[in-house]
Amino acid sequence: MPVTDPGPAEDVAEVRRALVRLRGAAQVPLSFGGVVTDGRRLRMTELVGNSTTSLLGLVVAEGKGLGGRAIGVRKPVVLPDYYTSEAISHHFDRAVQAEGVRSVMAVPVIVSRTVRAVLYGAVREHVRFGDRSVTAMVEVARDLEQELAIRAEVHRRLELLAPAPDVATGEPADRETIRESHAELRRIVASLDDPDLRDRLDAVCRSLAGGAPEGPRPTLSARELDVLAGAAAGQTNADIAEALGLGAETVKSYLRNAMRKLDAKTRLQAVNAARRANLLP
Repeated sequence: MPVTDPGPAEDVAEVRRALVRLRGAAQVPLSFGGVVTDGRRLRMTELVGNSTTSLLGLVVAEGKGLGGRAIGVRKPVVLPDYYTSEAISHHFDRAVQAEGVRSVMAVPVIVSRTVRAVLYGAVREHVRFGDRSVTAMVEVARDLEQELAIRAEVHRRLELLAPAPDVATGEPADRETIRESHAELRRIVASLDDPDLRDRLDAVCRSLAGGAPEGPRPTLSARELDVLAGAAAGQTNADIAEALGLGAETVKSYLRNAMRKLDAKTRLQAVNAARRANLLP
């Protein structure tokens, strides 16, 4: 059986975390899965609650076995009895039997219309998954979809941040692209639950804003900087509130605080002062 690339390390780690959550949320003794390459081929790399390694490293192509069916139909597939099911091919019966799996469900994780991973929850006896378990597994998959989508947007934004430099000045040719991307990355940072990714993106945002200024730099809170980044990108208070999930009055309060700290009387003055202090690009 050919070996496929298990996918970017970040995606594999996210799948692992999702499977840990899935096992508890759906109350199943075993969860497993992996990243899908090219939207068609899964490699089983993550096992949680397993008693053997029989499933580890399996390569599951679209249409083959339970996972392959989930990839093909692009929706959850539930099997109360794996061995007697006529809904799937039985290419992997030996590995499944070695682990003792009997009832199993597979949920595809779809981002931008492409299957990016498959999550399984399994029981070693004949059971019918209740609505609560099925809903819990689907919710974990949807959360993973959102996380992968956020990471994809982060990478897309970062790729936009390396335009060819202007020959005369050496400055990036499209400064507005950098500013728009900085504002979008700030919005993404505000929505993240993963502290490691949040810290990494904070560092990227700081690097986009430039190095330390010569004089003392005003200290803005993360939210004040988020709001000011939106203002710098030309967003209205209503736009900023919607993007950050805040109330309009809350946005006004953060903006007033930022203006006071920057000794500015208008939004534009605050943005310019923040740029001079290398708080914004």
